[in-house]
Amino acid sequence: MRALDAVAVRQWADACVRSLDANREDIDRINVFPVPDGDTGTNLLQTMRSALDALLRTPADSVGTALAALARGALAGARGNSGVILSQVLRGLAEAAQGAATATGTSLRRALLRADELATAAVSTPVPGTVLSVLHAAAEAARDCTSDDLADIVTAAARAGTEALADTPRQLAVLAKAGVVDAGGRGLVVLLDTLAAVITGRPPAQLTTGHPPAQPPTPRDALTTAREAGSPEFEYEVMYLLDGTPDVARLKSTLEALGDCVSVVGDGADLWTVHVHCNDIGAAVEAGIEAGRPHRITVARFADQLTATTPTRFTRDRAVVALVTGPGTADLFRSEGAVVLDPADDLLAAITGTRARHVTVLPCDPSPPAQLDDAVAQAIAAGQDVVVVPISSPVQALAALAVHSETRRAGDDVVAMAEAAAATRRGEVAVSEHEGITWVGRCRPGDLLGMVDGEVVLIDPAADVGAMACRLVDRMLASGGELVTVLLGRDAPADLERALEDHLRTAHPEVELTTYPGGQPDQLLIVGVE
Repeated sequence: MRALDAVAVRQWADACVRSLDANREDIDRINVFPVPDGDTGTNLLQTMRSALDALLRTPADSVGTALAALARGALAGARGNSGVILSQVLRGLAEAAQGAATATGTSLRRALLRADELATAAVSTPVPGTVLSVLHAAAEAARDCTSDDLADIVTAAARAGTEALADTPRQLAVLAKAGVVDAGGRGLVVLLDTLAAVITGRPPAQLTTGHPPAQPPTPRDALTTAREAGSPEFEYEVMYLLDGTPDVARLKSTLEALGDCVSVVGDGADLWTVHVHCNDIGAAVEAGIEAGRPHRITVARFADQLTATTPTRFTRDRAVVALVTGPGTADLFRSEGAVVLDPADDLLAAITGTRARHVTVLPCDPSPPAQLDDAVAQAIAAGQDVVVVPISSPVQALAALAVHSETRRAGDDVVAMAEAAAATRRGEVAVSEHEGITWVGRCRPGDLLGMVDGEVVLIDPAADVGAMACRLVDRMLASGGELVTVLLGRDAPADLERALEDHLRTAHPEVELTTYPGGQPDQLLIVGVE
């Protein structure tokens, strides 16, 4: 490949998600710096999934627009410190390719150098032996490559990154003591190696220098050395998105007084991601309120993320199983970390196959499949803790997943998910298949039906889907709401999303609209209002 275009960017992003998914557990296991929270691989995977989701929902016809969509999606969905750094790497690539239809070797050289600058600036105190060292080595190798050929430059960068990763234990004592390489650096090498594979057409190189042993070679107390060596003990990771034009220097200074691992990074426009490790959660959020409009606030307690290493038939603590239809909806739930099933699947095999101690099931239908009760009962009898949350729509399940947190006790987490689902009003637009009597009159085959919480509230024989959707959303917003989530069905008109956007912009400018290609066969669209 002589130049990188929008199609190749999509191929790379998709391959990155698959590669990170395959390497996630190994990367999580070697995560010991700056704190041993065991989630770097998971954070990189979720951040890259968010980036890919944004790209797939953006009509990108050039490498510049494709990379910009990736960068913004990564920033909006960044998880952890590693996710923040990844968002800045993608932003650097996007800035170097801005306005370009394709990216050549020279463009990639500039992109890696810019990514190196932004990622370093994102960290309050850069430390040798981390992902920043790996990225810097890759950028320098690209700069010093004597060839301008795209394949030669990306190969040189990937090779230099791999060599720098192998050197990280000699730069950082905590890595040497644990007998591992840097987790974030290994994740970056996976991405570079995947990019090289897409461009050259060769299979990804085996990262022999980056793979850890099957089990950690040192006892668990070695993973807490950084805390015991005199560094302040910060128990929580606080992250949120920030809208506006904050005083970045002042915000960083405030957060640095509260904790460490501070980063305040943006997308080059008006969206920022804030990250800090601290003990005073309220003060960290208040700093964001003073600087702009914080939203999508997440808090994780590191102590709750450290799991016991005693062998057991359970390989994970939690899993969420969602019963959904429609390929787009299924992909959306997978991107949020759920195990996705079709209601007709073998539910018992799926629940036990998660190998999770606690399983939360989201039926996504007012009439869940008959075999669900039997499957749950058998799984509980076999020793699993399985709870079915009463959820009637996939939009309610998305609201539940948004508050799902493995840092809470399992029972508290189920309650939080149930409350979030109950607070989400559900609606849908479908085509009537039969004649019948509803609360608002007679309907005939072919009529459009607008339903709220399972009851028909609107009938339109004119079959104007856009008009019906706007009327339904207006009705649902009459009792309030800030966020409208829409899943577009398989047979939804192509202009339906635009019709909703235009209507809400004028009728409800204060409301945020999010749409996804659900692909469900039975409804033209499903609506959730929060």
